[in-house]
Order: sequence, then C-alpha cells, then structure tokens
Amino acid sequence: MAGADKARNKFQKVGGMAKEAMGRATRNRRLEMEGRNDQRRADFKDAGEKLKDAFRPRTSRRRTVR
Repeated sequence: MAGADKARNKFQKVGGMAKEAMGRATRNRRLEMEGRNDQRRADFKDAGEKLKDAFRPRTSRRRTVR
C-alpha cells in the first residue's frame, strides 16, 4: 500500500507543477498558488510515508540466533 501512496504523491506533485506553470503562463496568480500548494502537500505526504517506512519493522533483516 505504501507504494501506491508514494505514486499518488508523485502524481499530485507533477499535477501541481503543471498547475503552477499554467498559472504562470496565463498570469493567473490563484492557479499558480494552487499549484505550489499541491506540490507542498505532496511533499508533506511523502515525508509522512518516509517516516512510516523508517519505523516499519524490517523482517528480512532479522536473523534468528540459535
């Protein structure tokens, strides 16, 4: 599930970049700001995913000691 969330965040960031560029090209400040906000929101969500990954137990690294 984390992979799907990360992909969704990337799409949101790319969409924000497109909005920002379109707003800049048309001189629409509201659209430009929306694009920047979408990018920031995607960055924050991605940071949250990385934090969850950091605390997720890694079963492949565990070794049993006998």
